[in-house]
This record gives sequence, C-alpha cells and structure tokens, in this order.
Amino acid sequence: MPIPAVATETPALARENTVYRKVVRRIVPFLILCYVASYLDRVNVGFAKLQMSDDLGFSEAAYGLGAGLFFIGYFILEVPSNLMLQRVGARTWIARIMISWGLVSAAFMFVTNEAMFYVLRFLLGAAEAGFYPGVILYCTYWFPSYRRARVIAMFMSAIPVAGIFGNPLSGWIMDHFQGVNGWQGWQWMFLLEAIPALLVGVITLFYLDDNVRAAKWLTDEEKSVVERAVADDTAHRAVDGRVWDAFREPRVWLMCLIYFCFVMGQYALTFWMPSFVESTGIEGNFAIGVLSAVPFLAALVAMNLFGRSADKRRERRWHLVIPSLMGAVGFSLSAVWNGSTALSLTALSIAAAGVLTCAPLFWSLPTAFLSGTAAAAGLAMINSVGNLAGFVSPYMIGALKDATGSASIPMHVLAFSLVVGAAAVLTTKKHIVNR
Repeated sequence: MPIPAVATETPALARENTVYRKVVRRIVPFLILCYVASYLDRVNVGFAKLQMSDDLGFSEAAYGLGAGLFFIGYFILEVPSNLMLQRVGARTWIARIMISWGLVSAAFMFVTNEAMFYVLRFLLGAAEAGFYPGVILYCTYWFPSYRRARVIAMFMSAIPVAGIFGNPLSGWIMDHFQGVNGWQGWQWMFLLEAIPALLVGVITLFYLDDNVRAAKWLTDEEKSVVERAVADDTAHRAVDGRVWDAFREPRVWLMCLIYFCFVMGQYALTFWMPSFVESTGIEGNFAIGVLSAVPFLAALVAMNLFGRSADKRRERRWHLVIPSLMGAVGFSLSAVWNGSTALSLTALSIAAAGVLTCAPLFWSLPTAFLSGTAAAAGLAMINSVGNLAGFVSPYMIGALKDATGSASIPMHVLAFSLVVGAAAVLTTKKHIVNR
C-alpha cells in the first residue's frame, strides 16, 4: 500500500515517504482486519432480521430499537474506554475490546425475546466502546495530519469490505445452516461470525505496538523520522492537555453535530440494507446478500479516491461537503425509485459512496486541532455523541415504516440530515482544517 508523496520531494521528504510506506504496510492492513471483524459483528443483526424477526415476532420498531441500543452502551463507555487505552496501551486495550465483543456477539444465538435482544445489543455496544476512536487516536501516534486522511480512508475501507464479503456470507450461512443441530440459520450466523473477533483479538496482543518507540520492526533512525513528523505536525494545535478542555471547546461540539448527521446515513445503510433490497422483490438470503454488496463496492472506490485527493490537495471541507450531498441525493432517489431493483441499487450505491466517504474524511477535522489527553477525550466524545445517531437512525426508520407502511419518508429525513452536516462543515475555518 504505497503512500504517494504529499509535496515536491526533498531528500528528507523522500526518506520520510519511504519510512511511511513501511509503517503503512505493517499497521494498516491489520487494523482493517480488526475493523472488518468489528463491523461484521456490529451490523450482522441487519441480516439476522430477515429470519429472526419472524421467528421471534419482532415488529419493525422493536428491531430498530434493539439495533440502536448498541449505541447507548457505546455512548456511556466511549470516553472512559479511550482514556483507558491511553493509560494501559493500545495493544492490551484493543485486544480486550475485541475479545469482549466476540463473546457477546456469539451470545445472540440464545436470544428468545425482545428483552434479551435489547440487553445483548446494549452489552455489545458497551463491549465495543472505544475501539473506533481508539484506532483514530492510535493513528495520531504514527501519522501526521497530511497523511492521515488516506490512512483513515484505508482503515475505514473495512466498512464496505465487511458489506461486500459479510452480506453474501451472512446470507449463505443462514441458508445453508438452517436447521443444523436444530438451530435456526440466524443463530449459526451469530456464532460463526463471532469467531474472527476472538481470534484477531488474541493476535492483537502479539502484533500491535503501543507506540513508535516500542516498534522493534523500525530502526532507531526510522523511529526518529516518524516521531519528528508527528511532533512537527502537533506543534500548531490549540487544544491540548487536560480532559475537560475538550468538553469546553465549542469546536468539539460542532464536530459532534457534523458527525451525528453523517452517522444517521451510515447506519441507515448498514442496518437496513438487506431489508431495502428485499423490499424491491428479491427473494433468498444469499441473493439479497450479493445485491446488498453492490453499494458497498461503490463506497470502497469513492472513499479511497476522495481520501487521496483530500491529502494531495490538503483540502478538507469540500472533500466532505461533496460526498455528503451525494449521500443526500442517493437517499432521495431511493425513495423515488423504490419500485425497481436496478434503480434502487443505483440510488443506494450513490448514497453509500457519499455517506461512507464522509466517515474517514471527517476525522481530519477534529484531529487538526486536538492533541494530548484532550485528543483522547475529545475524539471519544465526538464519536460517542455522533454515534447516538446509530440509535436514532434505525429506530426512526423502523418507527416510520410501522406508522406509514413506507420507507420513503425516512429516506428524505436522512437526506435532510446530510444536508445539515454539509452546511455545518462549511462553518469550520479552512486555515485550521486544511492541513
């Protein structure tokens, strides 16, 4: 995974680029693997719904509430978890997170009623709290801001990758394991898809390094190159030091609003994509899984193209505004074209390409002005508040579908949210975030 030069190369910059190619090859693929396991266990409930709701008698609103309760546990423990990561080290804490969520995810196979479903979704969010912002914080230890958009875009490629491979896999498991050992297909899916998180969690203990200085695979001279690049980049940041500085910073709350708007669209796609595809008349879990992967393929291409462009041009605001408006257009068109599978997939592909591109590019905004302990608290706070949209979005869609019998109104609500997010991005100061 080469990192192209970010400016006219001097000998020092050429050396830095060489070192960072090595750093990327070592760190980023493993973090992608971790996030694929994370995202698969977080959103495979969207596929389980195709069988589980009928088997257990869940309404659309009950499913949406359960899907969203994940983010309440996530919200409560996000900041403490990220502070703990900074205290005990990324290697130990990320491993703990992954093993915990793998165990909880496997326990979903025992769900028999709504109460159990709600409790386990809450516990899954509590177990996974701190993973995503922890990785973003971890990236700030290694990468200066002018390299970070591409790195985070590569890391967040795990979201569409999880959709591309996870959706067909989930459908295949549910079809082929139905009735084996007397269990339903959705029970087998929860059990089998929890195994990767447990395995990768154990591997994390031996593979990740807590910081640059602990990396035995870098020479002392290479460590100095990385540490100097990060130190030079953090010198300009205004918010540093104490935990509470992040909570008093108005820009942090603006970031919460922007991220909330983007996450509304993100989890509408990941939790409801199989249901959206099924509603166009497609039958069979595997067929639904294959078609559900198409929008994520579009997102995989878009998010990496935008990430490269943002770093090359060192421009952040319009590289967020354009994909967020793409997402709004895609959701609106999906409401109009919901009677046709081909047109609906086209609209959902536009929406996915826009919405999922926003997520990695967004983090170049808060990391441009947060550092130190304030960064650990601030990034976790932004992620936890923003991810409350992961509770609001699926529940809103389920409740409106129950009330109206149509998915058109929630699609327009999601489009409006993305427009608000785009407008909020333009209120940021370009001389601070365009780095």
